[in-house]
Amino acid sequence: MNAKEIRWRQRFENFNKAYDQLDSAISDFDKLSKLEKEGLIQRFEYTFELAWKTLKDYLESKEVDVKFPREVIKAAYHYELIQDGEIWMDMLEKRNILAHTYDEKRFDLAVNKIKQEYYSAISQVHSLLGREI
Repeated sequence: MNAKEIRWRQRFENFNKAYDQLDSAISDFDKLSKLEKEGLIQRFEYTFELAWKTLKDYLESKEVDVKFPREVIKAAYHYELIQDGEIWMDMLEKRNILAHTYDEKRFDLAVNKIKQEYYSAISQVHSLLGREI
């Protein structure tokens, strides 16, 4: 096993831990208080970061040279690691905005988008890469 192969597997371990925490919050979504939903947004943010970085490391282990998140998403879509490139691009664009959801309407929109769209996209990548381990 080469260094790049080891690196993506190590990164996946961290992604897996973050994913489990996000999964737990999504599973209990209907029981979450407003404060806990704020925590859900935070969990999404670091899980998304680890997801694209794990994809980057995985692609590099396959000799695909990518550096930036947008490049990683495009390459992952090209190599059929992700199914919906548009949702991934949307996550990339919205990740920083989600942290600044001060009004109630934007807050509700953000948590629902995570629950209804983003979670399934991240789950698909988690499952696919998990089978590679």
